[in-house]
Amino acid sequence: MAEDALIKKTLEESKTIAMVGVSSIKKEVSTNIRRRPSTIVMKYMQEFGYKVIPVNPFSAGEKIHGETIVSKLSDIKIPIDIVDVFRPSKEATMIAEDVIKIGAKAFWLQYGIQNDEAKKIVESKNISYIANKCIKQEYQRLFLKTNPVFPALKK
Repeated sequence: MAEDALIKKTLEESKTIAMVGVSSIKKEVSTNIRRRPSTIVMKYMQEFGYKVIPVNPFSAGEKIHGETIVSKLSDIKIPIDIVDVFRPSKEATMIAEDVIKIGAKAFWLQYGIQNDEAKKIVESKNISYIANKCIKQEYQRLFLKTNPVFPALKK
């Protein structure tokens, strides 16, 4: 399947996203964290109807954008369609193993993240692999036909 067709099908058929590596908003930290890519992408996908479960072992139990952060993928009690990753490429193999365990349909690695071994792992279980792409930007490009990616920043 061509990459655009795979991405579009994945986004159309999905309702829930586990977002690994979402940063929590701590009071003692500057409000700049609200502009971190993971928090922007999480909020955006929620606005377009996706349920997004944040995953971050260092912030488990805290809330972000109305959702409680869980420590690991196996802590999620609902079916997950997409596991979207904001972690270094070297961690993708370990996360891919967890993706299989929870039965997710797609493994999505954000910009700058890719891992051939993780790709082999998930594709061997018929799980879609999308790498080096921003889920928010792909949604905008394929469904909203929006360009530039952050139109609100355009003057």
